[in-house]
Amino acid sequence: MNLRKDADYIITNTIQDNLPDIAVKRAIEEMEIDGNVYLVAIGKAAWHMAKAAKESLVEKIKDGVVITKYNHVKGKLGQIRCFEGGHPIPDENSVKGTREAEKLISALKEEDTVLFLVSGGGSALFEDPEVELEELEHITQQMLACGASIVEMNTIRKRLSKVKGGKFAKMCEPAKVYSIVLSDILGDPLDMIASGPASVDCSTSAQAREIVEKYHISLSEKAKEAIESETPKALSNVATTVSGSVRALCNSAKVFCETLGYEAEILTDALCCEAKDAGSFLASIGKTYESKGKKAFIVGGETIVHLKGNGKGGRNQEFALSAAEGIAGCKNLAVFSVGSDGTDGPTDAAGGYVDGFTCEKLRQKGIEIYQVLENNDAYHALEQVDGLVMTGPTGTNVNDFAVVLIGETV
Repeated sequence: MNLRKDADYIITNTIQDNLPDIAVKRAIEEMEIDGNVYLVAIGKAAWHMAKAAKESLVEKIKDGVVITKYNHVKGKLGQIRCFEGGHPIPDENSVKGTREAEKLISALKEEDTVLFLVSGGGSALFEDPEVELEELEHITQQMLACGASIVEMNTIRKRLSKVKGGKFAKMCEPAKVYSIVLSDILGDPLDMIASGPASVDCSTSAQAREIVEKYHISLSEKAKEAIESETPKALSNVATTVSGSVRALCNSAKVFCETLGYEAEILTDALCCEAKDAGSFLASIGKTYESKGKKAFIVGGETIVHLKGNGKGGRNQEFALSAAEGIAGCKNLAVFSVGSDGTDGPTDAAGGYVDGFTCEKLRQKGIEIYQVLENNDAYHALEQVDGLVMTGPTGTNVNDFAVVLIGETV
């Protein structure tokens, strides 16, 4: 029995099964795209999505801009210009790339088409702020630190941006906008994915104000004015296709668990809670079924982390490390949690893997899990016990998935 080998197989094949290339090409085939095409691709999967679009449309694409995360551009794409920017905090390069996209669509005609490719991470990478960039960075840091949900964060981001919340689609008028979306938010709400640059905004300025008050976010007077501004509530030039989601990710994980002989079940594809709580929960599921045959229980979604310390890690690493205590001493249990984009938080790891021996291995090195979690330093702890899952940037971004593997009773 080699649970780590099984975990690596499931992770590799699940991510491979959810790469955007096929989905983007299929979506393009179903669209009636005429005239000159101008491509704008944003997010962690932007380069891969743009490459697939270029292969499908070839000479129809007259010009284009890709804005993605650092080290995510994998080569030249002809006339399409590629930019890399900051994530999860927007930086000057994020703004530079966004302004190039704005120039690209600034004088289009009714017969032109904007192919807008959207993936997770777009909220940080696609940004032309209404306030000073330094303040926007400070506001984003505040919201990350207080544990605000992605929906709450994007409700604020829309009002502090010139391109979010449907504003980019308005800029494209009178040209048509065909939007292909890889969803990284539970339930696939189009107005929240990358903060909805080409979607009617369902949130309101009143809700934004409530979020600011809830988390005691510090704002300048200019930012307060922007928070009160309303976003477009009607768009007539946009057609959208969702080409990938966490639901598909979980279904793929189930298939590959079953391929290895596990009786697999998806518990939820809408997980949304503290990473530490999720890890503890999945560990308890494993304990309940540890003597009942070869099973796998799968969850998908996006957990949150409240930053207290100054360590290094991400939500998937905290998820896994929290599970280690719950399965300590169990010889046939393992838990892994992975971000589909391959980069968990500000680290080079996709997530973490633990088994029944992890806790003891850490203690032998003088490392206590509760202290690690208090300092948000899961990366260095998992590194000590070969518990990091390293995939490199994957080219997709459809949330996270986690699995408890229950092997045959030893």
